[in-house]
This record gives sequence, structure tokens and C-alpha cells, in this order.
Amino acid sequence: QLQLVESGGGLVQAGGSLRLSCTSSRRSLSSFAIGWFRQAPGKERESVSCLSASGGTINYADSVKGRATISRDRAKNTVDLQISDLRPDDTAVYYCAADDSCGLGLRMDYWGKGTAVTVSS
Repeated sequence: QLQLVESGGGLVQAGGSLRLSCTSSRRSLSSFAIGWFRQAPGKERESVSCLSASGGTINYADSVKGRATISRDRAKNTVDLQISDLRPDDTAVYYCAADDSCGLGLRMDYWGKGTAVTVSS
């Protein structure tokens, strides 16, 4: 079993930036693809970014392309998502998920409980 924990959410003004972090205290994330997803109030959960285990696959949603960077720190056992130039429509609960492949998307097996991001205008 893999337990994921997100951190780094909060309240930020539009134009600011946040760095979200995903980690597991019990297992290494190194062999997992890690995806970041978000769910805004009243909307369906959507993919934001994903990083494969090897690092050879990185993808970003069009809505954050050019503003987001996903990265893995194997020493710290974290996968971070940094988003800059935040907009009010980035307001959502952000979740990280893990599985064998980024291609699984919302069907990834392991999920954290999420961290809330609120962007004020």
C-alpha cells in the first residue's frame, strides 16, 4: 500500500506562485509515475501534470503549460509541482496520485487526500 501526502497549498494572490509537494513516508516514490490533479468546486477532477518513473515522460495540461514545472527529488522522496502566475481559476484542491504509468490518468491506484489552493484576484 502506498500512502501519499500533499502539502504546500494555501491562499495566494493572483500572479503569485506555489510549490506543492507530494511524498510518502513509508515507501519510495522512485518506481512510480506521479500525477498531479485538481478539482475545482463544482467541477470534475482533471489532470494537471504527470512525471513518469524514469523521467522520460512529462506532460502538462494546456491550462498550466508554461506556468507549471513538475520535478522529482529522489533524495527527499518528493515530487513537486510549482505553478507560477497563478490565476483565480487555478483555485482547486490539488491531489497527487501514483501508479505504473502516466497514461492511467484518473485511473491511477494511489491517491493522497489533497491540498487546497485558493487564488484571490
